[in-house]
Amino acid sequence: MTAMRVFSRSRGALLGAAVLLSASCSLGLRTSPAVLTTPAAEQMRSDVAYLASDALEGRGTGTAGNDSAAVFIARRYNALRLASLAQADRPSCAKGGVTGVAECFVLPFTASVPVRNAAPRPLKTQNVAALIPGSGPLAGEYVIVGAHFDHLGRDSSSARDPEKGRVIRPGADDNGSGTVTVMEVARRFARRPANRSVLIVNFSGEELGLLGSEQFANHLPVPKEKVQAMVNLDMVGRIKNDKLIVYGVASATEMKGIVDSANVEPKLTLAAVGDGEGPSDHAAFYRKDLPVLHLFTDLHDDYHSAADVADRLNFDGLVRIADYTERVVRALADRPGRLTFQRVQTAGANRPSARPGGGAYLGSVPDMGADL
Repeated sequence: MTAMRVFSRSRGALLGAAVLLSASCSLGLRTSPAVLTTPAAEQMRSDVAYLASDALEGRGTGTAGNDSAAVFIARRYNALRLASLAQADRPSCAKGGVTGVAECFVLPFTASVPVRNAAPRPLKTQNVAALIPGSGPLAGEYVIVGAHFDHLGRDSSSARDPEKGRVIRPGADDNGSGTVTVMEVARRFARRPANRSVLIVNFSGEELGLLGSEQFANHLPVPKEKVQAMVNLDMVGRIKNDKLIVYGVASATEMKGIVDSANVEPKLTLAAVGDGEGPSDHAAFYRKDLPVLHLFTDLHDDYHSAADVADRLNFDGLVRIADYTERVVRALADRPGRLTFQRVQTAGANRPSARPGGGAYLGSVPDMGADL
């Protein structure tokens, strides 16, 4: 997530230590650390561990670590036998729908990185995208599900711990958590497609100012009028007290009912925010007059620092976020009618403002007790 001007009141609270399981008294075994209880949680733990590893050096846009992360994601989509998008300038990927060729899931582009008081700097990078075709007469319409996979790398200019210099900022929550959740959602829809097609996208360049999502939104591979909505996941790995912030709830007149209906037992405590703007990739689609949602489990003291490591994520909570995301996306993809886009007028507090370098700040993070 791009830099924020204000941190929430709940900053500083870290997740508790791992729960200990009591061993069988009859066997006289000692207590041992809790193990993850689902295959999905274990897969996401493994994926975040790799994305936030020292080998990838924080996945800074334009770095070898970022390129390796893109290849890792592309290979996963290829293994799931998803369809790739057509790329006219790449003969091996020109027709789209390619499986067995992982490179066809990678969408190279040259980003234009804003530089203060100077010409923009070109930077070669890539998004990663895959298509899960719908199964019915609405297959020619689309729901986009995305998350950025880049982070700060070793750059201290946007870090909250600049005094540490060029250390690795791993970005486990920001946004390894969103990346692996999108990969998990892709796995579920590959197994059971929806009526509309689901377009899965992982963006680079978010930390430099939503560069990847703007590239994708400006060059949509499908007609914009065929896009039902875009769902974005950014920093969803530190859920506390079952609380989840959902932005964009007023970006379509039908959206609040969808968001609420997807919240089944055991329910999350949702903090609904109407505005579709904000410092993450959904904003690039909202600015194209598309309905959006942004899921977010709030800021914490490790944000944009070397302490944002995989061991501090709540992986069982991440499965709950994946469950909720799947229900929301299925509701968007299976409903017979189209959403009715509406632009939200907000007063100051939640409106973004430009920052030097082209990204965005969010004026505040809402109270978790807030509602639309």
